Amino acid sequence: MPLVDYLLALKDNPYFGAGFGLVGIGTALALTRKCSQLALVAFRRHCMITLEVPGGDKSYNWLLSWVTQRAGQTQHLSVETSFHQHESGRVSTRFAFVPSPGDHFIWYQSRWIRIERNREKQMIDTTTGVPFETVTFTTFGRNRQFYFDILHEARELALQEHEGKTVMYTAMGSEWRQFGNPRRRRPLSSVVLEQGVVEHITADVREFISNPKWYLDRGIPYRRGYLLYGPPGCGKSSFITALAGEMEYSICLMSLSDQALSDDRLNHLLSVAPQQSLILLEDVDAAFMSRDLMTENPMAYQGMGRLTFSGLLNALDGVASTEARIVFMTTNYVDRLDPALIRPGRVDKKQYIGYCSAWQLEQMFRRFYPDEPEAVAQAFSQAANKAAGGKISPAQVQGHFMVHKLDPDRAIQDIAEITS
Repeated sequence: MPLVDYLLALKDNPYFGAGFGLVGIGTALALTRKCSQLALVAFRRHCMITLEVPGGDKSYNWLLSWVTQRAGQTQHLSVETSFHQHESGRVSTRFAFVPSPGDHFIWYQSRWIRIERNREKQMIDTTTGVPFETVTFTTFGRNRQFYFDILHEARELALQEHEGKTVMYTAMGSEWRQFGNPRRRRPLSSVVLEQGVVEHITADVREFISNPKWYLDRGIPYRRGYLLYGPPGCGKSSFITALAGEMEYSICLMSLSDQALSDDRLNHLLSVAPQQSLILLEDVDAAFMSRDLMTENPMAYQGMGRLTFSGLLNALDGVASTEARIVFMTTNYVDRLDPALIRPGRVDKKQYIGYCSAWQLEQMFRRFYPDEPEAVAQAFSQAANKAAGGKISPAQVQGHFMVHKLDPDRAIQDIAEITS
């Protein structure tokens, strides 16, 4: 049979025609599905923009708070419980509802945003034990400025929540984590040091912050170190807290005695410290003493953890040490510190914070009892110096005043109790 006749016979065969039709329909559907998938991919690539923010990023909590305010209609929520202390001393409980893991949709700047909060149950932060999270924003358009607007708005919202407060950070693993709730800023005037000390250090810090170009032009590393030394209870830490509030800075607390602290970790923590923060190393003598004392107590110099003395020196003023930072160190025993630790470049300014002078005692009395005349304040100052032999700390004075909050006469009569 000729080929043409054979093909004509197949054409007239109903079984062949039905099978060919089914194949054609299946092929057409497959092509349609493939084309729709490619079209969807092309649409999402060219007509939509996505932003993914991991849980470890600093803006993650800002964005989560921003979403909480915007996603008022969502029905899938997680709760965050916090406590707020009022000026009256009463503590109230606050419950904040945040969008739970899953998909949420909000309307912002005349467009819909799909917000997907993912929680990886198999991936856990080894430092905090919290599951690893990401939040993904997806919307129409190609302009990245849209997400910049969201980030700036979220940041401003976070700053408003911390306005008038000092944020404390502590080292957790290889990063800084907020320690507790932000504290109300302590007025600088509430710390009464020797006359002129507060103003001198504050002016020096302000001058450093406002003149980075001076350091750059002269090739000097842009960092500043301060050492406050003196007897315990004389206001070293209190002054640093008040100074941070005055400068609107946060405080990064670090213990050099931490057994998990190593040279590399210290260097890394100093390099990733939050912007506009004071790094506070308290009681540095407890971690390392002078090399002159090494023969008496070798372990005192070597330290109890993995941090070495040379590692501390390099972190403060080494080749790899970071710039644009302010470090405060405190000690009760400055004579125990190695000269290499407190030389210029690592400690640029040393300030003794000692026992109360007559002027300090008068100022503290006036602050606690503002309605009393000057003569009564002078009488208290003389009586306190006589009772304590000139060695009385602000902490002792404040504790004495707390016992006699409303009775200044009794505070003077019972002055002998101030040293007990």
